Amino acid sequence: MATSSWQQTESDNNAMPIYLSAPEGAGPFPALVVIQHQTGVDEFIQGMAQKFAAESYVAAAPNLYHRDGPDCQDDPRTRSQRLGDRRVMNDIEATIKLLRANPAVDGNRIGIIGFCMGGRVVYLAATTNPAFKAAVTFYPGNTARAWGRDIPSPFERSAEMHCPIQGHFGDDDKNPSPEDREKLAAELTKHGKAHELYAYPGASHAFMDNTKESFRPNAATDAWPRTLEFLRRHLGA
Repeated sequence: MATSSWQQTESDNNAMPIYLSAPEGAGPFPALVVIQHQTGVDEFIQGMAQKFAAESYVAAAPNLYHRDGPDCQDDPRTRSQRLGDRRVMNDIEATIKLLRANPAVDGNRIGIIGFCMGGRVVYLAATTNPAFKAAVTFYPGNTARAWGRDIPSPFERSAEMHCPIQGHFGDDDKNPSPEDREKLAAELTKHGKAHELYAYPGASHAFMDNTKESFRPNAATDAWPRTLEFLRRHLGA
């Protein structure tokens, strides 16, 4: 059983909602920062937080669109294009602080997982924040592109990877393409960074999202236990 609720913290002097799902019991439990895809902290992201809580992780999903305000009616693509890497890293740091203030969380066992644009954010966060002991990225597109002027892209920061990273990619995806996956693997290998990347035939982008037509049950069924095993290996449960 898990309990879930919306909480709030502050990032860049702005109120930031966080969807928090936690196991029953006093803990301390390992924790995960769950990074949204383009459509936000929606049914799928909330469901993933609940699934991780059922596996004995405290899962926190920050709303990266909080600067738009609660009444924003812009489409998700427009909202995502307003994000900047520096501000998103501030949002992640604020989420870590909220988790570490929770007596049920073991602040030394925190990982990060994300999907789509969230997968890209995961890659960047794992290179910039040493708080993370494990990172899982699902179909991280645009890793070679920076969100902001004069800021290195996630790919360019590969040498700074602080923790082991696991990646999941659809073979039919265009962004990231199989070629993009191979470039990431080569760069991580070049810098001696612990990584394991998996490819799923017949799957494209967002194959984990069971609320969309892109959902591929076979790929999702294979990716889920690999994710849990990786997290248990590096964070415990």
